[in-house]
Amino acid sequence: MRLTGIIALCCLSTALFFSCKDDDDDNEKKVDKIIVSIELATDKARYAPGDEVVFTLEQTPPVGSIARYLYLGTIVAEEPVAGKSWRWTPPATDFRGYLVEVSAVADGEEKTFASTAVDVSSDWTKFPRYGFLSTYNAMPASEIESVIENLNRHHINGLQFYDWLLDHHKPLPGTVAAPLSSWTDLIGRQNTKQTSDAYLVAAKNRNMARMWYDLCYGALNNAAADGVEESWYLFKNTTHTSKDSHALSAPFRSSIYLVDPANDDWLNYFSRQVSDVYAVYDFDGFHIDQLGNRGTLYDYSGKQVNLPEGFAKFIRRMHTDFPEKKHAFNAVSGYGQEAIANAGISFIYSEIWNDTPNYADLKTIVDRYKGYNSSQNIVLAAYMNYNKSSAKGTFNTPGVVMTDALIFALGASHIELGEHILGNEYFPNDNLQPDKSLSAALIRYYDFLVAYQNLLRDGGEFNSLPVSSGNIGTPVVSWPPEIGKITALTKKAGNSQVIHLFNFLNAAHLKWCDTDGTQPEPRLQKALSVQIVTSTPVKKVWAATPDSEGKMYEELTFSQSANTLTVTVPALKYWTMLVLE
Repeated sequence: MRLTGIIALCCLSTALFFSCKDDDDDNEKKVDKIIVSIELATDKARYAPGDEVVFTLEQTPPVGSIARYLYLGTIVAEEPVAGKSWRWTPPATDFRGYLVEVSAVADGEEKTFASTAVDVSSDWTKFPRYGFLSTYNAMPASEIESVIENLNRHHINGLQFYDWLLDHHKPLPGTVAAPLSSWTDLIGRQNTKQTSDAYLVAAKNRNMARMWYDLCYGALNNAAADGVEESWYLFKNTTHTSKDSHALSAPFRSSIYLVDPANDDWLNYFSRQVSDVYAVYDFDGFHIDQLGNRGTLYDYSGKQVNLPEGFAKFIRRMHTDFPEKKHAFNAVSGYGQEAIANAGISFIYSEIWNDTPNYADLKTIVDRYKGYNSSQNIVLAAYMNYNKSSAKGTFNTPGVVMTDALIFALGASHIELGEHILGNEYFPNDNLQPDKSLSAALIRYYDFLVAYQNLLRDGGEFNSLPVSSGNIGTPVVSWPPEIGKITALTKKAGNSQVIHLFNFLNAAHLKWCDTDGTQPEPRLQKALSVQIVTSTPVKKVWAATPDSEGKMYEELTFSQSANTLTVTVPALKYWTMLVLE
């Protein structure tokens, strides 16, 4: 069985206490002395309103344990927990995220020893948390279930089946009447129908959407034999003698030649290919890809083409022919994003590169994309530690965690989790593995993303609220980030004012990719006094952090005089969110 670091997870990173034996007698005798940090999981990644949630603890909880369910800063229910498994039916309100904490009393104080989150959403694309699969060779059912179980623990609600297909122009292996049981992909890997089907079933059981992957305009060197006409291609000159292509050498079995995505004959041809895929495989939608800005291109007649308009036409055709399916379309470095966003895609997806390398660029990207279509949430493909991914090694935890903190705070999500963590654009590359600290951090971060999705991703507007520090030598500045300072990013969300605090005090650089893995771990800040200029009367202040050095929810005391509110933040490692109600 192939185990990756992210799959071989240890205890939940909310570990606050030393571990002990799973022994009921010991629990009864020593509850006030010690509490186990226990992994807590749900049976699905997403729940429709009215669905029942099944929780499972890794070990028997201490006597007197209670489960508490919170929506933002409000407790909606709590109940005693006596065994490893129990059920809860959340409120029926659609599109809400809940924090779930399981606690017991130790040393006279209530301690949280396990936590997770629950997403109640009738449509996964409202809050997309996108993951991927990339390997389909024959494998045991236990390995498939292990991969899906791990993704479920991170609440991944949609999966991109990367390079599942046979040929880009003819994605279905075999025919509808006689699908192939195995086939060779573009790079020569062996894919199987048995593994593909098993992944589809396992993901569906966890309420994860399944999206098959392909280019909107790719054809291999055998395309003519499959019915692709010469007049459908894109050319670099007006005399149709130089086809545009993405050159690939061995072990790839063909370069990829580009056709015009707006060509009606290609659209008719390819729509039939898509129909064949859905006739054999139980996919929920189509993840459509492109190759970025190709420069000036021409169709067979010598007319200059407008690729973004072609992308939009392709999307509209997919919607027309397959209205029950979801559609995502990758805007590489934002190329064609405005036309794509307005063509009716299910959510915005963009692969970002080194033309926007800085932390500050992440907000610029999110703001721009929201300006194109504010109703759609955003997924960013942002490859971490890129230079390290050419060789075996481990991810640099601080670089990955800080980038996730910023992407999540900005209201987007990050496609990074699959059978391994993404290190570059070729999804099967698994050279880099997470260490234990990153594996633990990612669980907390994805719990946080779900628990607070209604503040992070459900509307609101970033605003300019003056924030300063009362601690000498610990400056707090407004966005954008600066080395040697804490950065505050403020947002108005309904009746709440959110202040995101990010720790760049000892940062080595301000590059989200952390290309060579050099970003150091931030120095933990405790008891950080923060002053916020606001004339609005505040009734309640609370803090939450996905970092293990702080709590996922903690109500704070504060003072408000004239136009200034003063509050002490208990802990800031990478990211702490303050909420003023």
